[in-house]
Amino acid sequence: MKNIIEDFKLNPLENPCFAKTALATFKQNGIKKSWEIVESHDSVAILIYHKERDAFVLVKQFRPAVYNRGGNGITVEMCAGIVDKDKSLEQIAKEEIEEECGYSVPLHSIERITKVLSAVGTSGSTQIIYYTEVDDTMKVNDGGGVDDEQIEVIEVPISEAKSFMYDESIGKTVGLMFAFMWWFEAKSMLQPKPHQ
Repeated sequence: MKNIIEDFKLNPLENPCFAKTALATFKQNGIKKSWEIVESHDSVAILIYHKERDAFVLVKQFRPAVYNRGGNGITVEMCAGIVDKDKSLEQIAKEEIEEECGYSVPLHSIERITKVLSAVGTSGSTQIIYYTEVDDTMKVNDGGGVDDEQIEVIEVPISEAKSFMYDESIGKTVGLMFAFMWWFEAKSMLQPKPHQ
């Protein structure tokens, strides 16, 4: 993935579209306290399993917040998107799968795994994690996102998934690691092995 970052700096947030900051003040057990909060959208994330290639379909992209903490800012994640449309969560997930990864999946094939909290120290937003399976007949475009998103679609073979989870040189989310572990517990024994 080409990743040339130049002139990176932090600026005050003006007219935010996706996140707002606030100072929460409250009393806890009679003691006055305050906490800085980032208000952000909830999201959906989808673990995609490619049946013919026995691999997870993931996305690789640049994350400025990760870059700001050091390193190259590239992360490997599940296909995901914010909940900012008046549509069902499953419909949003379906659209993200097509936009980011290029697969058109039927709504009924999107299985809800669970709802989790993310960034509990700063935003407390929720993420609904889903699962779906794809094959080559469902491929309708190359993926990569919409507008000026720069998303690279990658595959992690199941045979490499566990070592991938523990490879600290790869930026990844806790949600992705949870979804991998869920798959190994709930789905791996149900998958027929692809023809070699």
